[in-house]
Amino acid sequence: MPRRRENAAPTARTPTSEREPLDDLFAATYHELRHIASSLKRHDGSVTLNPTALVNEAWLRMSDSPQLGALSRAHFKAVAARAMRRVLIDAARRRNARKRAGNDTVVIAFDESTEQRIARDDDVLGLDAALQDLARLDPRQASLVEYRYFGGLTVSELAETLGVSETTVERDWRVAKAWLKSQLSR
Repeated sequence: MPRRRENAAPTARTPTSEREPLDDLFAATYHELRHIASSLKRHDGSVTLNPTALVNEAWLRMSDSPQLGALSRAHFKAVAARAMRRVLIDAARRRNARKRAGNDTVVIAFDESTEQRIARDDDVLGLDAALQDLARLDPRQASLVEYRYFGGLTVSELAETLGVSETTVERDWRVAKAWLKSQLSR
């Protein structure tokens, strides 16, 4: 886990005192984020983006935003989920641009009993496109999927983050899951 050194120099943009709450929140959630990232497994040993790299890349995208330190743990995980999604999508686009699409496999588990395999970078980009389409139809459901899948938020954390009841979260999850499965099976 990245550790904040007491005598570390502040970033060029953000003084240490302003960034300390963000550093502390990241440190408190690091193991959770790392565990979530490891569930987004790649089965090809040649893939260089491992769970630690995924979390660290997401951290780099968030580290210059000290205001994130004021978020609740659940809200911070939601922001981290969005950052991890962007890192994965950007990595897939880079690999596609270099024409390296191959046998990379990402397991997309929408729940514990159902898995849908994403076989290539094109499919990862397809998942991103499907989430963007869902966001146009129902932004809350798209956020729910992103936060739950990429951030590992629980039903109660999702309810808190989205400002709805747990029943609404469960209903939206079922609907969004079914919609995404139908889109990904095309």
